[in-house]
Amino acid sequence: MRRPPEKKQHKLVADGQRLANLSMAVAQSASRIEDIAWQAQLDTLVAKNLQQKHQHLLDAAAEHLFKTQPNAYEVLVETMESICTSSRIEYQKNHYDVLLMVAPVLAWSRFEVASGPIPASIADTLSECWKKYILADHAQLSILPNLYAIDQLPPTHCEAYALMETMALDLLKDNAFQMKKDLPPTVPFLADSRYLIGVVVVPANQPLFRWQTIASPFDCALAKSEILKTWQEHATPAFVRLLPGCGIEALLPEAYYTGCREADIRIRPISIRSAVFYLTQTLEVEASDLSVIVAGFGVQENPGQIDEYRVSFKLKKAPEVIYGVVWPLYQQDDELNAMGNSESDNLPGEIPAILNECGIDDIQRIEDIFAMEFCDDCSAPLFIDSDGELVHTEMPENAPPQGSEHFH
Repeated sequence: MRRPPEKKQHKLVADGQRLANLSMAVAQSASRIEDIAWQAQLDTLVAKNLQQKHQHLLDAAAEHLFKTQPNAYEVLVETMESICTSSRIEYQKNHYDVLLMVAPVLAWSRFEVASGPIPASIADTLSECWKKYILADHAQLSILPNLYAIDQLPPTHCEAYALMETMALDLLKDNAFQMKKDLPPTVPFLADSRYLIGVVVVPANQPLFRWQTIASPFDCALAKSEILKTWQEHATPAFVRLLPGCGIEALLPEAYYTGCREADIRIRPISIRSAVFYLTQTLEVEASDLSVIVAGFGVQENPGQIDEYRVSFKLKKAPEVIYGVVWPLYQQDDELNAMGNSESDNLPGEIPAILNECGIDDIQRIEDIFAMEFCDDCSAPLFIDSDGELVHTEMPENAPPQGSEHFH
């Protein structure tokens, strides 16, 4: 089940209650005809609140359903994500289907992972690859000439909707999109995801992607796999130029939320492996000289729920936490898959399995759930030390600070 999109508590007003009721009606529908009828009403109400920038109202309805009606919560969040990133618009008496997309790339390095403006020549190359290998022939594409970190993407559904609508209209009008310039600084990680943002416009009811044009028996999985290989072959050289000193993996461009989630999931094991490699190489120690503390973190509004695991790395001979990795959870079974069943040694979970594979055998799991605290100065997440205290990670004095090195 998706996690709540917003962590603040909001009062459920009349429109929010109607959103909740319509979501429950969709979830409880017993026929396709009824489902379509309820969903159409929900789509209209969600779109109205997105246009009016009533994010607090949408979040209040989602929070209410998360606690009381999980199936209806899934319906509402899926609707919010769909409507804010896909739409039908009218321009000069013609109707168009619009989709906001991201092209994720995973990057890992002992140097700082780059982000920021993309030179025009590289932006043109990536745009042409996107159109030629991913999109249907009649699709129009506009990409933002910037490589974004996850914390620089639109943080709310309303902002994603506004971005989609503005980019689509600018594309149809052949206007240059005015990019937001005051982006927040990125928190340096050894492994991180970066994103190209694009909007695709096609005539109404026409296919957007090449895999929608394949012949029977309509094996979309096979078509996507082949298209991904072609995309990686042609787009990777451009990403290499944008991310010097990094190992990279380009993922298939997807709808905005789908692509972001896929990148977050795929970067998790890479983050742990990169951390072990960095620490052993920088500190000139063996993996067996490291120990790890894993703790669950969640928001206070949902007690007992783990939203992410934070993995603290330390030297066995010292108490200080020298590095940390965040392992976010998205689906309901992510918690069990990440750490396994504590009562069964046969189900260690993905995090302990990766650590063992890297050569770390001293792994401590803390059963308490901690608040998701961040550093007031640099916004970096805080991690658990051996005493169960939240601390900022600090490398030994004789080691270069992570993220202080730049690749030249």
